[in-house]
Amino acid sequence: MKIERRKVRTAEVYTASLNDIMFFLLLFFLIVSTLVTPATISVLLPKSKTSEDVVVKKQLNLTVTADHKYYIEKKEISFETIEPELSAALAKKSKKEEMIVLLHADKSLNLQDVVSVIDIGNKLKIKMILFTQKAKN
Repeated sequence: MKIERRKVRTAEVYTASLNDIMFFLLLFFLIVSTLVTPATISVLLPKSKTSEDVVVKKQLNLTVTADHKYYIEKKEISFETIEPELSAALAKKSKKEEMIVLLHADKSLNLQDVVSVIDIGNKLKIKMILFTQKAKN
């Protein structure tokens, strides 16, 4: 004797809770991504009352530490090789891009050291921005 079921059952995956899980994952990664800071070389920046936060898309970081060590991005270079490194980076850019060098100079440096680096940028016709730290009132 053959017994047949009256209702045909189909397999079904309950996905209503996946929306909540995806929302929490998205929220988690958004919060974590705002807390992550880029790894940079730490220098004490001079203070300025008029400094602003600058966000530039096409930029190159040039750091000068208190002990006269020079870094382009994270690569340590000598003072004599700043100009060839910057001109090589300038040659790599496309014609529509503007090269901007963000200069991070330690506040204990002599002014002449900073001006010498800026002169190299002027010679290559590169726009340089000197980073400062906002003064606390």
